[in-house]
Amino acid sequence: MHKRGWSNIGMVCTIALMLAACSGEAEDAAPAPAAEAAAEAALPAIPVMGPERRILAFGDSLFAGYGLKDGESYPARLEAALRAKGVNAKITNAGVSGDTSAAGAQRLAFTLDAQKEKPDLFILELGGNDLLRGISPDQTKANIGQMLAELKKRGIPVLVMGMRSPPNYGPEYQAQFDALYRDLAKDYGARLIPFWLEDIYREPDLFQNDNIHPTAAGIERLVAATMGDVEGALPKAE
Repeated sequence: MHKRGWSNIGMVCTIALMLAACSGEAEDAAPAPAAEAAAEAALPAIPVMGPERRILAFGDSLFAGYGLKDGESYPARLEAALRAKGVNAKITNAGVSGDTSAAGAQRLAFTLDAQKEKPDLFILELGGNDLLRGISPDQTKANIGQMLAELKKRGIPVLVMGMRSPPNYGPEYQAQFDALYRDLAKDYGARLIPFWLEDIYREPDLFQNDNIHPTAAGIERLVAATMGDVEGALPKAE
């Protein structure tokens, strides 16, 4: 996603945020930040072990890190989180702001050919800009299907980061768009996160002023929510 069309995509996110329900207060008081920090400091460091696990993160500005500092993008923070758990992860960020699924399909082969070694896992995150532009879900499905077919031909496991259409696009468009990720993942044997922004989309404070790109805190929440899926999608080290 990119800066053009913020008004439209802001409306999309506003509708999504209006669906949020108020949560009740926790019964028990949370530990003081100083106590949490001391507890974490007392834990022994987990050594990074095993062969390097190469992950290629391929998407739009949600992966590229729009509006964030260096090292705050989702792929960068995911790599840090995996390594903190002892996984010898190396993530290449191939996010390009503004990319539609068609643009992604056009650059996929070049991106794969540019890698020194075949990725152990490919994370595919595209479709948000198709949604912004009102592109037919059939076309989005064809483009992502083309990418998944190429990845399957090359023997590269895939984790698909699904998106979701807001209700104001109409029930027919919404149903078609929301189903395309599920259907493609099933057809091509890919892992799937149905809506990878699920953990934050109800909380406006976790988005930047454009109401579409997560803040650094939002990215941390997304990493925590999806890291298990990424670990599960990684093939077992030989």
